[in-house]
Amino acid sequence: MQEHDARILRGAALPTAVVGVVALIVGFALAGTQGLFGALFGLTLVIGAFAASAFVISWTGGRRPELLLPVAFLVYTTKLGILLAILLLFKGTTALDTDVFGWTALACVIVWLGAQAVAVKRSKQPTIVPEDEAGETAVAATGEHR
Repeated sequence: MQEHDARILRGAALPTAVVGVVALIVGFALAGTQGLFGALFGLTLVIGAFAASAFVISWTGGRRPELLLPVAFLVYTTKLGILLAILLLFKGTTALDTDVFGWTALACVIVWLGAQAVAVKRSKQPTIVPEDEAGETAVAATGEHR
């Protein structure tokens, strides 16, 4: 994983973990052990899904940049399918509080996306200009011809 991708991942995961800890406390206070398990499951699911997506997309971008968009689409649709299967598997469960799980997952998704947007905005990702374009830009700016 490239350094700027790791910074963006950390910038999104840390605030999400903080919100998750708050959700764990609130979930335990509201619904006891089942609330704690619901919040823990929601937090783990969101951080795991988003971190895995970010890792796969970063890995692909570093090795085969031309496949970045198709892989990002595949990762997104696969993630949605897995999340749907997990939700259907735990439908009607009594092992965890589903309300706490849902609100925790929603809060973590919102915080992750917001923190990731801020981290991307703050990152100083270098832009690579091919040599031919750089030469043409320099000629256009100075008015000189080779």
